[in-house]
Amino acid sequence: MTRIFSGVKPTGHLTLGNYLGAVRQWVAAEQEPDEALFCVVDLHALTVEHDPARVRRLSRQAATLLLAAGLTPEKCTLFVQSHVDEHARLSYLLECTASDGELRRMVQYKEKTAKAQASGEGVRLSLLTYPVLMAADILAYRTGEVPVGEDQRQHVELTRDLAVRFNQRYGYTFTVPKATHPVVAARVMDLQDPTSKMGKSGDTGPGVVFILDEPEAVRKKVMRAVTDTGDGGVVYDRAERPGVANLLDILAACTGGDPAALADGYTGYGALKRDVADAVVELLRPVRVRHAELAADPGTVEAVLRAGAGRARAIARPVVDEAYRAIGLLEP
Repeated sequence: MTRIFSGVKPTGHLTLGNYLGAVRQWVAAEQEPDEALFCVVDLHALTVEHDPARVRRLSRQAATLLLAAGLTPEKCTLFVQSHVDEHARLSYLLECTASDGELRRMVQYKEKTAKAQASGEGVRLSLLTYPVLMAADILAYRTGEVPVGEDQRQHVELTRDLAVRFNQRYGYTFTVPKATHPVVAARVMDLQDPTSKMGKSGDTGPGVVFILDEPEAVRKKVMRAVTDTGDGGVVYDRAERPGVANLLDILAACTGGDPAALADGYTGYGALKRDVADAVVELLRPVRVRHAELAADPGTVEAVLRAGAGRARAIARPVVDEAYRAIGLLEP
């Protein structure tokens, strides 16, 4: 049996990209005869300037949306990261295993640091070290597979490196995990800037489709999506035609088709956009309905998170205790 772990950061409202690139894959994973743990990684939201009330609100919303998307407490463990102390306990041991250089090479650190400095903001130390906390999230459960989007591949590779290094120095303690990715739409791009990821913590403009967007808002955003210049028609080419390729990726992910094959069925952008809009609206409709039901009964979600934290703690504590002994710390 393989143990699966993945998490979502409550730094913004969940998007179509989150749903297609991660959440829907999580729902599929819990149907397998494996053990699955999914986490709202709220500690990661503290790496940048934030409003405490908003973090709490988005954490609750994220958990509710995960349940609305199809995760079932009977088949998986759903919990909030800060409710399980072992994440922070293990993170420090892994900071003592990681090097400054490999953390500074993280692409997301470079990008976010450059953006913060350009706007005159300070850069928190936690922005540099949060990939180590992410590694602790994964390794505390002896995770075998981490279903994530392509943008997190580098962080999973760091996790693997830290697991191997710790095991070599102090004796076998951690399972070395691997990342798994959906076949298409692993990285949904912004509808207005198809060279950039559709991110929940970025701009809230017309390029980002949120899971809780009303159908008309979804249609408007898709119909206004940037395609590409020229008269090349509808062709699937990520490098030369990123706007069209993004729409075809989204349509393929919604309908189960192949993006290149789908391109052959269109002679113009208008029909493609209408079909993409229809597919996205129908894909998200049941999630929005179920979210409204769960949001009206917050006690149910809170009970699921409490039970999930208890199960997660029971798995992680002996692993982290073993790591403390292995690295040379006295038992209390």
